[in-house]
Amino acid sequence: MVKRRRAVAIPVSSPSSELATRVWLVVWKAAHAIEQNAIRSVSALGLGSSDFAVLEVLLHKGPHPVNIIGKKVLLTSGSITAAVDRLESRKLLRRNADPKDGRGRIVRLTKTGRRLIERAFQKHAKDMEETMAVLRSGERAELVRLLKKVGIWAAARLDDNGASKAGARNADSSPRALRE
Repeated sequence: MVKRRRAVAIPVSSPSSELATRVWLVVWKAAHAIEQNAIRSVSALGLGSSDFAVLEVLLHKGPHPVNIIGKKVLLTSGSITAAVDRLESRKLLRRNADPKDGRGRIVRLTKTGRRLIERAFQKHAKDMEETMAVLRSGERAELVRLLKKVGIWAAARLDDNGASKAGARNADSSPRALRE
């Protein structure tokens, strides 16, 4: 009697899945290289990435509660508190009671903080311009559009609230974090 071996199904990569993996790898490597340029730019200004991000939000978005700033710059509650404490000790920002909620604190730039981040942001913008100089204006706009589209789709896949994947295909239905 001849024993037959059971056939084992071996997943075969499709050209589409191989391309999807390649896109992920290229985006990951590009993001890392761009991030390293940004870190170098910010550290040359005497700021850490978190401190720069907090100051930049206050410069461009105005005074905000600590927790909202943390969400905008993707820091945990402990990390945003440490960053705000550090910046407050350097007299770059201050916390005041929230007039709408006495328990809350609103963070705002001081004059010294505003002067520092205005100069720092100008230098950082120039550095990022040099980093992106390889792309023409239309290419930059298209890259932003495509990255938002895939980011929205990826975020929708992770959404525990059951957000519609079909709705995520449209960049206009983007989660707020990806639009800012």
